[in-house]
Amino acid sequence: MNGLLVIDKPGGMTSRDAVNRVQRWFPRKTKIGHTGTLDPLATGVLVVCIGAATRLADYVQAMGKSYSARVRLGATSNSDDADGEVTETPNAPVPTRAQIDAALAGFIGNVEQVPPAVSALKIDGVRAHKLERKGLEPKPSARAVSIYAIRVTGFAWPYLDVEVDCGKGTYIRSIARDLGAALGCGGLVQTLRRTRVGPFRAEQGVNVDAVPARVTLLPMMDVLTGMKQVRLNADEVARLRCGQFISLPADRVPPEGEELAILGDQAELVGIGVFERGLLKPQVVFAAGDRPA
Repeated sequence: MNGLLVIDKPGGMTSRDAVNRVQRWFPRKTKIGHTGTLDPLATGVLVVCIGAATRLADYVQAMGKSYSARVRLGATSNSDDADGEVTETPNAPVPTRAQIDAALAGFIGNVEQVPPAVSALKIDGVRAHKLERKGLEPKPSARAVSIYAIRVTGFAWPYLDVEVDCGKGTYIRSIARDLGAALGCGGLVQTLRRTRVGPFRAEQGVNVDAVPARVTLLPMMDVLTGMKQVRLNADEVARLRCGQFISLPADRVPPEGEELAILGDQAELVGIGVFERGLLKPQVVFAAGDRPA
């Protein structure tokens, strides 16, 4: 079985726990992997790759994401969310909506963001949350992330409701923390829901607490939505699967240097490659038996 499954992760459960439940729905030794860890507090879209689709995990992780969050102002937390040790901010100033909008504008674009001290991020090979549990003070380095939009959907002190569209590696907890710091009142994530990963939405999500009568997988091609395609004949497919670079005739030359979805003559997914210096070079290749479920 090869394909993708969108699950709606419940709160209070790690991403690994959710995948362990899903694994029981498939035959033993079926390859299964999730893409993009969600904190136990968070709910929503978790894309699970099954079988040969596990080779597409990096592509799913690179997709844009959308979140719906409730930020609690007037308090801070060692984990930047309500699951951590919460400390009320003494005499916290109550910001106006105009002040909130002005502060949020500073987070839009390609920005440097410091991940939460309590996270799955590795520092010198050790996950930050493990260092924190040992009484150490992990200090993650700032890294570049892309935040495309932050929309305020409600504000009634101390709660601020927002929707965030962002790129890979963005922490909503960091946005809440940094917003609170900018407003001088402190901030943390009270609730968080991931509503979208690329084309995959929460409405498609399967409940991991209810064993389905039949598991229907989404096709691997869904990961490559929007990617340009190139078609190969049977002989070219066979050579590509042997690791050879493929020279294409002038009427089938794709864009140079761009990742491409490689299809066979029956429109089946063969792999992903890039066309450079007149040759199609495979990056991911699926075997003949790696057909969708």
